[in-house]
Amino acid sequence: MKGFMRDGGVVRGTSIAGSSAVKRRPGVLDPGSTFLFLLVLGLLFLLPIAVLVLYAGARSWQFPQLLPRGFSLRAVEFVGRQYGAIAASLLSSVLYSLAVVALSFLLTVLPARALAWYPLPLKGVIEALFLSPALLPVMTFSMGAHVLLLRLRLSDTWVGVVAVLTVFAYPYMLRSLSAGYQRISPDYTVTARNLGAGFWTSLLRVEMPMLLPAFGAGASVVFLVAFSEYFLVFLVGGGAVASYTGYLVPFLKSSDLQIASLLTLLFLIVPLVLFFILERWMSAVFSKRGLNNGADKP
Repeated sequence: MKGFMRDGGVVRGTSIAGSSAVKRRPGVLDPGSTFLFLLVLGLLFLLPIAVLVLYAGARSWQFPQLLPRGFSLRAVEFVGRQYGAIAASLLSSVLYSLAVVALSFLLTVLPARALAWYPLPLKGVIEALFLSPALLPVMTFSMGAHVLLLRLRLSDTWVGVVAVLTVFAYPYMLRSLSAGYQRISPDYTVTARNLGAGFWTSLLRVEMPMLLPAFGAGASVVFLVAFSEYFLVFLVGGGAVASYTGYLVPFLKSSDLQIASLLTLLFLIVPLVLFFILERWMSAVFSKRGLNNGADKP
């Protein structure tokens, strides 16, 4: 199909079909490549889980066997017998991880706001100092923190574990909230203040709902860091603070892969359930307030 255009008095034929073709944006994958990428990503996630499931039920699985020779419920029976100890360690880990998330948010929300909205002097240096706990080697950080907590008499306590994990994990929350504030226009807060809202009212009722996606991202990372940390909890908690990693690691170092695999699957399920609850809660808040994924754009 031909169309015509005039250029300097000369009529030239052009292909309408060719001119109407949609050009793919640079960096955007075509549907086939996207499907292949998601398939590979899904296999990288699902294959290790499938191996854990097979190991959890395998009576014997040795090289070069492709599949286990037989299956048994010995690991399930062990979890049933040790249900109280496992539940107590899981509950303790979930509680101090949630406490770390809450404390990290309270400590970083105002610094993130200042870093995103205000032209601070030496802003890069200040942000680097705030993020430095995540860049230090864990051994160096933990030994220094342990000495300080010993002097404060917070070693071997639940409060000490929460404190050291918060200092170790808060940079992830700070970075996430700072990126979230960069997406929010300060004009919303200015408008609220001009209408008579105070600082805390505008912070809680205007900024916080739009900051929920950033909070969700930061909370997920902070929770995972705190929930999966073994060395810091063992060093600062001194065995007095129960943790699921402290219960799991001895089995991972043993030769009983059947029980270790089932306990690892339990370790995976807990964060997934909590992340699902967080996602549903944020979706409900967005729907109730008429927000578009918490963004500042309609």
